[in-house]
Amino acid sequence: MSDTILLEVRDGLARLTFNRPASLNAMDFEMGQRWRELAHEVTSDPSIGAVILDAAGPAFCAGGDVIAMSQADAGGTEITRMAHVIHDGIRTFVASDKPIVAAVQGAVAGGGLGLMLTADHIVASERARFVSRYANIGLTPDLGVSTLLPAAIGQRRALRLLLQDETIDAATALDWGLVSEVVPAEAVGSRADAVARFWLEGATGAFGQAKRLVRGGAARSLAENLDDEAATIGAAFDTADARTRIAAFAAASARRQGPDSPRPASS
Repeated sequence: MSDTILLEVRDGLARLTFNRPASLNAMDFEMGQRWRELAHEVTSDPSIGAVILDAAGPAFCAGGDVIAMSQADAGGTEITRMAHVIHDGIRTFVASDKPIVAAVQGAVAGGGLGLMLTADHIVASERARFVSRYANIGLTPDLGVSTLLPAAIGQRRALRLLLQDETIDAATALDWGLVSEVVPAEAVGSRADAVARFWLEGATGAFGQAKRLVRGGAARSLAENLDDEAATIGAAFDTADARTRIAAFAAASARRQGPDSPRPASS
C-alpha cells in the first residue's frame, strides 16, 4: 500500500495526510492513484462522519509533481490520464455528504489550490502562502482550479492569480474568501480538529447533507436544487436524530417563553 497519503480513521473521523514532504507534497502518479482510491473508500464508509485533510512537512501541497513526471518521460497522454484519475477523487469528495476541513500549515501552489478547495472549511496558518505558478512554466490549470478557485474568490480574482502569478498571504486569502479562517501556525491542527469534532458531536448527517446541497447546487438549475432540498429535508425529518433534536428545541423554546408569556389569541 502506498504511503504517499496516510489514512487514519477513529471515532467517525477520517484523517488524510499528504505525505511526500521532501517533494512539498506535490502529487505524482502514485499519489494520484492513492488519492482516488481513498476518496472512494472514505466517502462510501457510513461510519465516517467528517474528514480532515492535512499534510506533513513545511508545505501543504505544491500541486502536480511535474519534475517527477518529466523525468519519467511522461507525455501529454499520460498526463491527461492521470489528471482524470485525480479529478475523479476531487469530484468524489466534493459531491459526497462528508464535510471536509483542511488544515493548511504552509505553502499551496498550482493544483494544490484545487486539492485544498476540495475541503468545505479551510483553516490556514498565518504563515501560509498561495500561488498559481501554472502559466510561467507553460502549463494550464487542472485539479479543479478553473472551477473551484473562481467559485471561492470570484472570476476576477481567480484570473488575477492565474494570469499575474501573484503570491498572496494568509490575510489576503481570508479577505478574498479563499480560506475560512486564519490562526497562529501552532494552532492549525487543533483548530481543524475542533471544526471536525463540532460536526461529529452535532447533527452529523444534516451537516453532511447541507454540504452536499451547496456543493452540488452550483452545477444545477434552481428547479433541480429545490427538488433536492425538498427530498432531503423530508428524509432528514424522519430520522431519529432530527426528531430528538426538534423535541429538545421545542422544550427549550417553551422554557424560554415561560408560563406568563403572552399567548396568541384563539380564532
